[in-house]
Formats: sequence, C-alpha cells, structure tokens
Amino acid sequence: MKQSLQLRIGQKLAMTPQLQQAIRLLHLSSLELQAEIQQNLESNPLLELDEDSDEFAPSISEPPTSGAMNEDVTGLGIALNENRAKQTLPEELDIDVRWEHIYEGFTASSAQDFDPRELFENQAGEVDSLKEHLILQLDCAHLSELDHQIGTAIIDAVDDNGYLSEFIEDIHIGLTAGFPDLEIDEVEVVLRLVQRFDPVGVAARSVAECITIQLQQCKPDTPHLTKALELVNNHLEHLERNDLALLKRRLQVTDHELASIVRLIRTVNPHPGQRISGNRAEYIIPDVYVVRRGNQWGVSINPEHAPRLRVNNQYASLIKRNDNSRDNHYLKDQLQEANWFMKSLQSRNQTLLQVAETIVNRQHAFLEYGEQAMQPMILRDIAELLDKHESTISRVTTNKYMHTPRGIFEFKFFFSSHVSTASGGECSATAIQALIKKLVAAEKSAKPLSDSKIADLLQDQGINVARRTVAKYRKAMQMLPSNQRRRLL
Repeated sequence: MKQSLQLRIGQKLAMTPQLQQAIRLLHLSSLELQAEIQQNLESNPLLELDEDSDEFAPSISEPPTSGAMNEDVTGLGIALNENRAKQTLPEELDIDVRWEHIYEGFTASSAQDFDPRELFENQAGEVDSLKEHLILQLDCAHLSELDHQIGTAIIDAVDDNGYLSEFIEDIHIGLTAGFPDLEIDEVEVVLRLVQRFDPVGVAARSVAECITIQLQQCKPDTPHLTKALELVNNHLEHLERNDLALLKRRLQVTDHELASIVRLIRTVNPHPGQRISGNRAEYIIPDVYVVRRGNQWGVSINPEHAPRLRVNNQYASLIKRNDNSRDNHYLKDQLQEANWFMKSLQSRNQTLLQVAETIVNRQHAFLEYGEQAMQPMILRDIAELLDKHESTISRVTTNKYMHTPRGIFEFKFFFSSHVSTASGGECSATAIQALIKKLVAAEKSAKPLSDSKIADLLQDQGINVARRTVAKYRKAMQMLPSNQRRRLL
C-alpha cells in the first residue's frame, strides 16, 4: 500500500472537563452529590460554605433570560457560554465579588418557602445480631465444654432467616477434628436444644421442621393441632399450591375445619431469624418537596442538598499581587475551579427543578386523587416541553426522589406506558395497575377473579386491555393467580 497524507475537515463536539463535570453532577444522587460537595470543599481552599446566608435552594422560577446560559447545544441539559480552556481571569479582582453578582439565572427562595416543621427520622437503636442473641442464650444454658462447642458450631451455620445453612453431617465432621469420639447423635441433641432458643424454630433444616417446632410449643389441647402437624409434615406442598380440595380429601376434614387448621398454621413465623436482625432501616432523603399552595402545587429543592457556596474572600484577595509566582497561579486555578463548580451545581439544581415542576404539572391529578388518576407520560414528553434531550431527562430522573403529600416517590415512578381507551383516549399503566389492585382487593376470597374476568371488567370501564396484559401487570405487582388466591377464611 502506498502511504499518503490527506486533509479532512469535520465537526465534532469536544467533551471538555468542565462539561463532563456538569454532566456528572446532573447524574449524581443526593448522597453522591453531598460527597462531591464535601470533597470539593476539602480540596479547594477558595471554596467555602456560605453559612451567613439564609438562602438555600432555588425555588421554581421562569427559564433564565440572561446571557449566562445559552441554548442546549449539547443535548445534555448543560449549556456553556464559552470554552473554559479559553477563559482567563482579569488581572484585578474585587475582594467582595459574590457568585450571584456575576452569574444570573434564577432567584433563590428564602427559608420561609419551606415547611417550618422540623422532620425527625425514627432512629433504630443498636440491636444484637441473631448470632449474638443465640450465643447469649447458649452461654446461659450451663452446658459442658463439648456441648458448648457443638452449639457454637450450629449457631455459626444459621443464616439471617434462621435456617441451618449446612448439613448436620458436615457440622459433625468439622467437630471431629477436635473431638474424635464425637457421635452425630450428640450433635442432634444440641441442635434440638438450640431450636428451642428464642426465637423458637431457629436452626431448622426446612420450612416444615421450622413450623412443626413452633406448633409443638402450643398447648396439647389446642383445637386442630394434630391435623395441623399432619398437614405440615405430609402435605405442605399442597398448601403452597393452595390445592384445598386435595387437602380436604387427604385430611378428611370439612371446609370449616380446614380453614381453622390453616388459620392455626398462619400463627407461626416461617422466617424466625428476621425478627432479630442487626440491619438498620435506611431512609430516603427526598431531593425536592412538593406542597400545595392554594390551588397550585409548588416545588422546592431540599435545602440540605443545595448548600450555598461562595469564594473565600481572604484567599481571593491574595491574587491581587499580580505576580507570576507558583502560588499565585495555583490560586487562580483554584478560583476558576470553584467558579465553574458552583455554576455546574446551580445548573444542576435549575434543571432538576424544571423537570420536577413539569412532572408535577402533568401529574397534578395523581397528587389530588391517587394512582388511578395517573396520566401516561414518557421521557420524550418532558424533553419536548423543556426543549432538552431525552438523555438529560433520564439523568435527572435517575435516583432522584420527590416528597409529596402522598409519600416519597422516585421520579421514574411518574413515567409509564399507555393503553388506549374506548373513547379514543389513553390510560396510564400505573392507573390500570391501581384498578387491578382495587378489583382484587374487593373480590370474594372463595371465588377470586381470573385474569379474563378482570380484563372484561376493565373493558366495561372503557379500558381496552387484553388478558395477557392483565397477567403481566398482575405479575409486576407480585400478585398470585386466581387459583392461588382462593381462600376459605
């Protein structure tokens, strides 16, 4: 091949570090954003919190009209008016220059725009793990050294649900290294002792054994106790499939007696270990608050996620020296980094507010009437209204949460597909799921509604939905089919 040089002219979008930073901030969740802000505060000496200001987060405002933000040429919701690589700082900098004096885009709301009531989270106290809870009871049992070692090995093999995760033979083999004369019957004896610890049924090898141990703690004269033990030991799989006709034949009982037996079995806990867990509850901190103000819905950013930042005036004043020293260049670079970080942060907050406000305007019926009034909406609808790219809306709505009077919802919750109606309109998939849930909740337990019957009932309400679509929505809501929802109780 002959080598040659060719000159080609083309256009491409350069992802500058500043643009990458703005995109990354837009995608971060609230916790990740707090970590990012804290990291910048620690690494940049010219960046600090404005603790003297009472203003926290921007409220809903009209789109910026000043020249600080140009059109969204990148399709990423971030508009930069110039390339940062070409930007230079003026030789003379005012000491008292504030960020809001240079960049204008939207106003800030005062603390009075937010609910004055302080919100406290329920903090769970420190609790012992299941293993520690069982070891404490084992220490109080006054066992011999051998039995204590066996009990410790058994407790080590118990999982979080309270079941034995290893075979009893494997536990015996592991103990024979220190106790060569140990018999497996001795391990069985200690196992039965541990199974009577609190919670009762722990260290069971199967669901049937766990339920049996708990039923054996009932008084001997408990009605239907014998039949309940027989059902659990011999016919538990038929109960899981809700095959009531077969159970009545096998146990030779009536409908009323079978209902009493099932009611007795439901009094036990098939996962005893979950009652004692060291896991602490994790709370979701919303990114925006939605409150009703008269006849309108207002949106405000959580002030904890939008702290006011400013440039440290003391360090900024040192740049006035106008020399070419290494320290002065470092301060100029850090000042530029601080300014661009604050601009990216404010751009993120503004985009987040715009998307949240648009969602609230489209879904105000849901806020007033519930899930059955949810309107069909996709990312493209919000992107067209805000004149942004769908990828921008996707970034904004990922891992972002909205606090409403009806609860805390992820932004993605408000987006769903649609199903046509008899009148030519559209119905949201979320609204259809709410209707299905309402129909199932009102059905007769002895004769539950089939998927075909639910589809017919929805068509009577003007919603054209097929049986397989009902089955898909039912499975998405983790609802059992009609044959498994049938109950005698």
